[in-house]
Amino acid sequence: PMKIEVTINGTRRELDVAADAMLLDVLRDHGFFSVKYGCREGTCGTCTVLVDGRATLSCITLAGQVHERSVETVEALGSVDRPHPMQRALVDAGAVQCGFCTPGMLLAAKALLQQNPSPTRAEIARALDGNLCRCTGYAKILDGVERGAAAMRGEP
Repeated sequence: PMKIEVTINGTRRELDVAADAMLLDVLRDHGFFSVKYGCREGTCGTCTVLVDGRATLSCITLAGQVHERSVETVEALGSVDRPHPMQRALVDAGAVQCGFCTPGMLLAAKALLQQNPSPTRAEIARALDGNLCRCTGYAKILDGVERGAAAMRGEP
């Protein structure tokens, strides 16, 4: 085991992790269940988290790689009572069906909007590339991200 210090959703934590532990497993072991098990090989995006604001696949990231860094999961975005504008926009656009891919989509969208608050539809599609959805056909997800971006910019 090794000790890492990591800030998860704004809270500094000291964790004992195995040298070969994947970030996905460590996060879920500590109660961050929005981070989903999917392919476990970095191709589906369901395990996406933000590491220092950048979309990162936690299933192929060693926990030791986030030592002294910041990790954000969907648990930090909002709640049922106070959803983040992007969460609300995806629901309003009908982009949430089974919901399995939603946490990864949300965080990939958030990472994009931190870099580019006014992305084109093509830029949104590129940012979400690698986040697979079996339910929606993606059009509603793109619509939701466009709505969420507008809401985050203060537009109606």
